[in-house]
Amino acid sequence: MNRQIIIIILLLFPFFLSAQEEEKNSGQLHGNFETIVQTYRVDTIIGIDSADVPREKALSNSYMNLTYTKGKFSAGIRYEVYMNTLEGFDKRYDGHGIANRYASYTSDELEITAGNFYEQFGNGLILRTYEEKTLGIDNSLDGIKLKYKPVKGIKLTGIIGKQRLYWTLGPGIVRGLDGEISFNETFKKLAKSKTHFLLGGSFVSKYQKNLNPKYNYPENVGAFAGRINLSRGGFIISSEYAYKINDPSADNSIIYGYPIFKDGNALFVNASWSKKGIGFLFTALRLDNMSFRSDRSASVNDLSINYLPAITKTHTYAFPAMYPFATQTNGQVGFNADFFYTFKRKTLLGGKYGTNININFSQVNSIKTEKITINPDAEIKNLDGYTSDFFAVGDELYFRDINIELHKKINKKFKISLIYMYQDYNKLIMQGKDSILHADIGVFDLTYKISSKQSIRFATQALLTDKTQSGEKNDFGDWYTGMVEYTYSPHWFVAISDQYNTGGHTNPVSAHYYNFAAGFVKGANRIQIGYGRQREGIVCAGGVCRFVPAASGFNFTLTGSF
Repeated sequence: MNRQIIIIILLLFPFFLSAQEEEKNSGQLHGNFETIVQTYRVDTIIGIDSADVPREKALSNSYMNLTYTKGKFSAGIRYEVYMNTLEGFDKRYDGHGIANRYASYTSDELEITAGNFYEQFGNGLILRTYEEKTLGIDNSLDGIKLKYKPVKGIKLTGIIGKQRLYWTLGPGIVRGLDGEISFNETFKKLAKSKTHFLLGGSFVSKYQKNLNPKYNYPENVGAFAGRINLSRGGFIISSEYAYKINDPSADNSIIYGYPIFKDGNALFVNASWSKKGIGFLFTALRLDNMSFRSDRSASVNDLSINYLPAITKTHTYAFPAMYPFATQTNGQVGFNADFFYTFKRKTLLGGKYGTNININFSQVNSIKTEKITINPDAEIKNLDGYTSDFFAVGDELYFRDINIELHKKINKKFKISLIYMYQDYNKLIMQGKDSILHADIGVFDLTYKISSKQSIRFATQALLTDKTQSGEKNDFGDWYTGMVEYTYSPHWFVAISDQYNTGGHTNPVSAHYYNFAAGFVKGANRIQIGYGRQREGIVCAGGVCRFVPAASGFNFTLTGSF
């Protein structure tokens, strides 16, 4: 690592020096940073005893990005500090150093990047490398990326590298090619057409040496995908199909207790239509055995090559987001439908300022499978594991969410939001414990504008769970919360909230999860300090999740950019 630091400093030093000495031709230096600090204390009411409190008492995650650009050249580094890693994040992050460095040259036709880079082919079904700080994910590739535009409307991309695994690299090599053509840009006759047509295709393979004496794992595993995008006016439809050669892994080993050598596939469809005041969105995803990692023994969020998009709605309020859906890479079939409508101003339902309504329905089930019978007295001969009818839906419900939202401005001072949500959640599939639970959730949010600079917001939520067969409230039981937030624009805000849990099957003890937060915002910089309790649960982004343990103490966040 020290050698890398020296190399980066030597590469960037001439440009930093140039930036100081030459005002007109010095290029530009940009950056951003974030520091999060959390203290921990014993709080037996929410299940935190002395064994759960880290010995450091206070933990911190921090990073800083620096990007230098001059003409067609750019270079950057990211320095990360985990001293030590916050609870709920992987402890393999402990430490500090340069986690990301790259240099890139970009012209009208050619782009070449050496070092760490992120890339996505199509919807990401066979390749997406990205960074998501809230989940502790950084699966960047360390290698070479080339992008080339031979003619207008045609894009070619090639990549090769190894993926980041905390402070080291995964064992597998990832190679990929992607091509895309926009017919309206390439062919002059279609330039003025109202119908836009785009076609793309990708191929990605990974190489990992087989060291297992029992199974003949394939050392090279390939995956390919084709996609299409068609739009006209307010109507858009896009679809992508992906196919992956047999890829036995730790992920599909959990199905029957042995690695499955079955090929995988995925179909993603997205369609939308909208015009002023009304819109409709439909998304569907069917996937079978589509975990794709550069290390076949990796698990959780490590070394994923592809990204299988979440199709359920992402909720922002605390209780609607308490039981989020996590994409099931071994198999799922589901859809999401969204309807938006705005009642016009000066109508019965629209009132003076109009009324927005959103109705959403999503459901995800298992895929229908039939296990292949094997001779229990012999060595395993057929490792396909199961067969699956592509168009059949499995009987097991994973997730169902029906919700309706209403947003309305009453007058110049008041605006409100109302939400009702009906949810079924298979906790055994999502979190590996308990069973299906049902929840009814309500949200009421009111904002009152005191003056041009001051406003106060009040929000209350309730989450009511069903009962288990023994008569107890499911999981943690019912939840109620109230929150008051005062804002003095443009710099100050303060908020106080309390989530009350009645207790249930998982934890019969009732508890208050109180929180206090205050912050200051100026330009691109934001500082916030808080104190309170954090409930146990999972946090998800785009169908990818991580576990969050209960915590109690102070927290501090500083973010900014320059």
